[in-house]
Amino acid sequence: QSPLGRAQAAKNKGNKYFKAGKYELAIQCYTEAISLCPPEKNLDLSTFYQNRAAAYEQLQKWTEVAQDCTKAVELNPKYVKALFRRAKAHEKLDNKKECLEGEWLMLYVTAVCILEAFQNQQSMLLADKVLKLLGKEKAKEKYKNREPLMPSPQFIKSYFSSFTDDIISQPLLKGEKSDEDKDKEGEASEVKENSGYLRAKQYMEEENYDKIISESTKEIEAKGKYMAEALLLRATFYLLIGNASAAKPDLDQVISMEDANVKLRANALIKRGSMYMQQQQPVLSTQDFNMAADIDPQNADVYHHRGQLKILLDQIEEAVEDFEECIRLRPNSALAQAQKCFALYRQAYTGSNALTVQAAMKGFEDVIKKFPKCAEGYALYAQALTDQQQFGKADEMYDKCIDLEPDNATTYVHKGLLQLQWKQDLDKGLELISKAIEIDNKCDFAYETMGTIEVQRGNLDKAIEMFNKAINLAKSEMEMAHLYSLCDAAYAQTEVAKKYGLKPPTL
Repeated sequence: QSPLGRAQAAKNKGNKYFKAGKYELAIQCYTEAISLCPPEKNLDLSTFYQNRAAAYEQLQKWTEVAQDCTKAVELNPKYVKALFRRAKAHEKLDNKKECLEGEWLMLYVTAVCILEAFQNQQSMLLADKVLKLLGKEKAKEKYKNREPLMPSPQFIKSYFSSFTDDIISQPLLKGEKSDEDKDKEGEASEVKENSGYLRAKQYMEEENYDKIISESTKEIEAKGKYMAEALLLRATFYLLIGNASAAKPDLDQVISMEDANVKLRANALIKRGSMYMQQQQPVLSTQDFNMAADIDPQNADVYHHRGQLKILLDQIEEAVEDFEECIRLRPNSALAQAQKCFALYRQAYTGSNALTVQAAMKGFEDVIKKFPKCAEGYALYAQALTDQQQFGKADEMYDKCIDLEPDNATTYVHKGLLQLQWKQDLDKGLELISKAIEIDNKCDFAYETMGTIEVQRGNLDKAIEMFNKAINLAKSEMEMAHLYSLCDAAYAQTEVAKKYGLKPPTL
């Protein structure tokens, strides 16, 4: 027999031992095959290394698995089995970066996915898992050291419009005029001059949001008359700039102030509960909402926001009950009426009940007829119409939203996505998403969506640029982790494409 023939015979013997579960003996045979194989027989030699790696894998010797797979890939760079097995080994060794970036290849798992044309669910799931782990690690570090960023005025106004019982967002009363106005009227007040909180409220009315935290801090440090209000206002703006760790002590303090206005304490509980949900702590979130309902049972905001939480937790029946209670307390709450319709629609849609879906769609019609000025009603109806593939009518609803809120960038993004789904009109879709960025250059949703579209078009460098912009605008660590996963996936594909001269599937 030739040297290659003897090597093949040793491999075949190893295969028999492998099938019999005698992995140590199989390893010996594969080692013999490697030593006998002529060095110029790259493909055969790579197979022997890959087979030995498979035997090591059965013995959970992950370092040896990784080493043998690396040898196999050096000899045969497109060897999918070896690439995938090496990625699994590095995952077991907790070498997350190694799993994605090696000396010979960038992002092994991504290479496997592209080489398999994204058809193998097992390798797709591993890639997803590793990218998420990396995303969490990167976000943890970046979010901790990020520069706080005030969102757009439209975002802030939308946020406060979701509250009706929020004392800190109510306009200044007649007796709480600015210092300048007071001086003009000869009514200068020592209490007013020293009230950082009332100055902060005035800045809110002027949409001069950058000064609110500092003015609230003055009231808190002075232990002024409006200390509880100032704590809640400062905490709210800490949340808006994405600084939950600074917001929490302020919220905790307001919640513990038993002599404070119950509306303030309930609002602090709602905001802390929402913060916990963003941090993926649903148990703590639910506790806070329940406590808010206990201390202020007539507060419509509690049920409105708890209803939104229940939708996120997929507890649709309970969400509907909360929205109904909110409507009972505030019959003219257009937002609660619209969200109740959406909850009922979700319930019907997931249950695949045509009659209840039809009833829910009728409910949307009633809401927009009753509250023609509620942009959220049109937006939620448009989402339901898109599900039902009634694209033309959904487009009309988004146009109504834009008429009512021309500065709401999110609506333009949704309308842009609709063009892609409805007409496959990429140019129109990107034009609308670009318009969203023009309206609000702090709209992370627009950058994320544009990045996703560019990935699907194969414009990976442009996608990475968009994802990085979204990362810098992320409002929570969880959002940032998700965006890092998307960005790393795009980066991985660029590196694999360069190495193999491949292009991932495009739209």
